Amino acid sequence: MEYFQFQLNNQVLIATITRPHALNALNSKLLEELREVIDDLYKNDKFRGLILTGDGERAFVAGADIKELAALSRDKALELAINGQHLLRRIEDCPKPIIAAINGVALGGGCELAMACHIRIATETARLGQPEINLGIMPGYGGTQRLTQLLGRGRALELMLTGDPISAREALAAGLVNHVVANREELMALAGSLMAKIVSKSPIAIARIIRSVNAGFSYENVGYSVESENFAASTMTDDFKEGTRSFIEKRQPVFRGS
Repeated sequence: MEYFQFQLNNQVLIATITRPHALNALNSKLLEELREVIDDLYKNDKFRGLILTGDGERAFVAGADIKELAALSRDKALELAINGQHLLRRIEDCPKPIIAAINGVALGGGCELAMACHIRIATETARLGQPEINLGIMPGYGGTQRLTQLLGRGRALELMLTGDPISAREALAAGLVNHVVANREELMALAGSLMAKIVSKSPIAIARIIRSVNAGFSYENVGYSVESENFAASTMTDDFKEGTRSFIEKRQPVFRGS
């Protein structure tokens, strides 16, 4: 694969996202490869669990590929959101445990990806958040739903409406991550030890616990479809064009509400 490197350790697959020049931002090719990784995790009996991390010290996943996103039509933006939600749902519903080892920033789609994993651990330098509003857009991969589930309505709205990221320690206090460690070496060691303990248990019991927990957050609610529709609509606004243009030009956007 172009954007992944793999290790297999005692039936645990370690998948490292390797697009460091773009801070591991999610483009369409990377998402296709991630779908293949998850599909193989479902099918391949030699894998008992997955640890997902990013290359280097700076980023788990910095977000979506902004240049690619800015070029989408409304129909393509809607398709992107629906496909992204489906992929993250596959991660969340996987009967095998998935740990996000967050080695740096996890913003936008990166935070959404981390939230879909069953357990999240982070380094001290990690930052998490949904800053899409700074581009005149909104989360589209289920972020409005999962962030609210994890943090509660008020805190989730504050993070999404301000676009401000939070530190790893703030994320720990809020329940967005399970553990915080000093550095990448400790991160991967903790991810490995947690996963080793989990996969030593009954695979049937693990799968049923995951299924039962997820049953409390039904995908039948309209929140996910409303999110994808509004995500697509927001990509057609002048504010989004200004937001992406200012991001590329490295300046503050001027939003006019149109």
